[in-house]
Amino acid sequence: MHDDRTLVEARLKRVLDERVRPAVYPESIPLDVAVWNAPDEPVPVAEGLAAPPKPIEVGARWGAPWGTSWFRVTGTVPEAWAGRTVEALLDLGFDENMPGFQCEGLVHRPDGTPVKGLNPRNQWVRIGAPVEGGERVQLHIEAASNPVILDYHPFLPTRLGDKETAGSEPQYRLGRMDLAVFDETVWQLVNDLEVLGELMAELPVESARRWDILRAVERALDALDLQDVNSTAGAARSQLRDVLAAPAVPSAHRISAVGHAHIDSAWLWPLRETVRKVARTTSNMTALLEDEPDFVFVMSQAQQWAWVRDHRPEVWARVKKAVADGRFVPAGGMWVESDTNMPGSEAMARQFVHGKRFFLDEFGIENEEAWLPDTFGFAAGLPQIIKAAGSKWLLTQKISWSQTNKFPHHTFRWEGIDGTRIFTHFPPVDTYNCSMKGSEIAHAADNFKDKGVARHSLAPTGWGDGGGGTTREMVAKAARLRDLEGSATVVWETPEEFFRKAEAEYPDAPVWVGELYLELHRATLTSQARTKQGNRRSEHLLREAELWAATAAVRTGFPYPYEELDRLWKTVLLHQFHDILPGSSIAWVHREARRTYERVAVELGAVIDAAQRALAGDGSTALVFNSAPHSRDGVPAGGAAAPRVEGEVSLAPRTGGGHVLDNGLLRVEIDERGLVVSAYDLEADRETIAPGRAANLLQIHPDFPNMWDAWDVDEFYRNTVTDLVDADEVAPAEDGAAVRVVRSFEASRVTQVLSLSPGERRLGIDTEVDWHETEKFLKLAFPLDVHAERYASETQFGHFHRPTHTNTSWEYAKFEACNHRFVHIEEPGWGVALVNDSTYGHDVTRAVRSSDSGTTTTVRVSLLRAPRFPDPETDQGTHRFRHALVPGAAIGDAVREGWRINLPERRVTGAREVAALVTVDRDAVVVTAVKLADDGSGDVVVRFHESRGGRTRATLTAGFSVRDVTVTDLLERPLADVPSPAREGGRISLRLRPFELVTLRLKRA
Repeated sequence: MHDDRTLVEARLKRVLDERVRPAVYPESIPLDVAVWNAPDEPVPVAEGLAAPPKPIEVGARWGAPWGTSWFRVTGTVPEAWAGRTVEALLDLGFDENMPGFQCEGLVHRPDGTPVKGLNPRNQWVRIGAPVEGGERVQLHIEAASNPVILDYHPFLPTRLGDKETAGSEPQYRLGRMDLAVFDETVWQLVNDLEVLGELMAELPVESARRWDILRAVERALDALDLQDVNSTAGAARSQLRDVLAAPAVPSAHRISAVGHAHIDSAWLWPLRETVRKVARTTSNMTALLEDEPDFVFVMSQAQQWAWVRDHRPEVWARVKKAVADGRFVPAGGMWVESDTNMPGSEAMARQFVHGKRFFLDEFGIENEEAWLPDTFGFAAGLPQIIKAAGSKWLLTQKISWSQTNKFPHHTFRWEGIDGTRIFTHFPPVDTYNCSMKGSEIAHAADNFKDKGVARHSLAPTGWGDGGGGTTREMVAKAARLRDLEGSATVVWETPEEFFRKAEAEYPDAPVWVGELYLELHRATLTSQARTKQGNRRSEHLLREAELWAATAAVRTGFPYPYEELDRLWKTVLLHQFHDILPGSSIAWVHREARRTYERVAVELGAVIDAAQRALAGDGSTALVFNSAPHSRDGVPAGGAAAPRVEGEVSLAPRTGGGHVLDNGLLRVEIDERGLVVSAYDLEADRETIAPGRAANLLQIHPDFPNMWDAWDVDEFYRNTVTDLVDADEVAPAEDGAAVRVVRSFEASRVTQVLSLSPGERRLGIDTEVDWHETEKFLKLAFPLDVHAERYASETQFGHFHRPTHTNTSWEYAKFEACNHRFVHIEEPGWGVALVNDSTYGHDVTRAVRSSDSGTTTTVRVSLLRAPRFPDPETDQGTHRFRHALVPGAAIGDAVREGWRINLPERRVTGAREVAALVTVDRDAVVVTAVKLADDGSGDVVVRFHESRGGRTRATLTAGFSVRDVTVTDLLERPLADVPSPAREGGRISLRLRPFELVTLRLKRA
């Protein structure tokens, strides 16, 4: 037979585009349209409906950036259409290639009832099926003129990312506004031809199945009268019936389709717009669930569910009904789909506490999966947290974005720092916006790395990022792919149904140990420094507020602020969303975040102050409150006392220029350039700084990544570096024994204060940067005379080791990594810690010196960047950072000093010292939370972990009468299979394995 394949395929494309798709709506009439523009922020529905609109014509421009316009469309169904299906086609000026990234609308009836959302891939509203003819139609559209930030030429700086700078130029032209007859037979034919055409393109040319489909398509096109598609569509469909009925082979890959609309809680739009995006999407999905009996939809992020409940109760009622029917499924059990690298231990735990509790309280549903399709890598401490929250599965897709190495599994067990293993799945479809295209389904089957031992994968199906969700076309395609020869099989299932099948078929899944590092988006550890500082400060303020309020409640009857703490925790958790905390959102989001963190600090400061004053009483004794988990300067952990500080610090001139700081434990030489050329550990008789090198060295790099400006730093940035060694001033500081260093470079200025404290082997470095650079990367370097093949960086409830070398491509790719409060480098018997109060990104490299063959291990802190997209003013202005270099530090010292720099002492005048509510007799056991139980019972909840990576025994002592002790999960529920620890009165005996996390609930007598 002659090969006419390309001829038939080209014929199919043209006929679909020019004849069949247009025939879905064979008749239409225009609607009358009027519009009212809200003067500023969105208004309540009743106000939008009542406002007087003015006529507007199709083709007219509308919509200032971030504006809201209320369109009223009216018309009458022609009598001649009686008995037919009629829909309104409402095009706000959509670009079909940008679902979720431009204008959107929510359609209401005149009484305010929401109907469904409008977006570029979902422009129809059903009027009747069938209609009687003569019906009067009136619909109201709340339309959001969100500007396009990520355009066809992406990553160009734009002022559209903040309402304050976006201007008022209309963004859109009103498109088609019609009533139209909907021909379902033609619509079904479109889906038949698309599924078969897409499948055909994925099959081998020599495959008999491909030619069977080709000939069936050819017969269908022959049966179609192109001058009368609507009358002949049924005949064309009949030619396709046999090839659509051919069943899949028994070995076909099996895909669990999950209806999905990944909605970024903020990104290229502000938080307030996400509230409306969620309402539009949930309206759409509840409507689709009513029409499609097999369809299942999942939505994660309890915060987004709460927004629907609190802002759109009429939509919430539909959502609740769909949840009760088991078809609208809460997923993930987290407050938001947060970043997991940077949130601290307690914050990561509370993401699950507040997320899971919301779904339990509202629906009685407990999630067993963590659902994080778009998060930028996963910290090694996360498996233990997932398990401690009562969950056991994890789904993500983002690791498929890695640029250097291909992850070896799609289904596996992920092992965290303490040994906890979580069954994990990466959907091989490689998208969280699956649209059921044949290329996507074929890619999932071909790409699946666990063939031969597993057969199931999951496909999150629906338009996402900016929402929208699943479309009726996706559901139609999935129905055809349920059991189709040549394709993977597709069935709608919940995440739980998928995970149970996947785990049952793969009981011996391979194990991946350690972090799931994303080899991309590394700069999110540094971008938007103020947002990161606000998060770190808020986490520690929340710790303090809970600790002192609980202590005061037990000691004095102080009213514990349950509701206030709950609200503030949720605020902080929201801002840990994976485009807020990482710094990859528009200017508006980060401007609001700064103000929010300021309010959080004021409110928590007031709670802390009130609780401490209640504890201290009225008096004139100067008391120091220590909220850190270790005692310091004579003040016990979690208590208050008069401080005891011993020792002196001297400041002397340095031979050759500069200054010398000495406190008897550490002698630091600062040269005339303001660089640290020596940090000598006097007790160990050991130099910290590598020979011939200088620490506290500011370095600046050009920083223009190939893509994703706020997200990425590409490895080639290191090819060019400028050491900032010229100083405007190096002089004694005005206060105390310290040295002040001032530098100017380009348009910026840095002021540093280097100081020692009495009795402490710690060099404090306070840095203020007035930053006015563009596309630059600022680092702070510490070349250390330490031979180390690996180093430790703090993560949730412990620390994680990374190699200092680049033997493999996996190690090479980690040229920028995350730490929390410390990085620790160690040779056997001696180490160095670098601690911080608000930075996360860092790099560690090693070199061998030619002079003495010694090893220099250089730790560099990432301070600031200056990307121009999506916020063209990223990080411009003044920033303050605190770091400390700790020579001679063991890992326990690194842990202690990390807490110290983040939890400064608070001084209160009072009448009495304050005993700690709980104490632990081993510094290796770190208490991360002391609080009252969330249920209002008055029970005291204590959470702690082993912090050094070794086994330990310890005694926890309660400073109050204890009636009972229970080991609980993160939600403070008893663990059925875990016995209560041994107890004598308030003394509780503990045995902990490395990095083990424990939550105890202490019932007060």
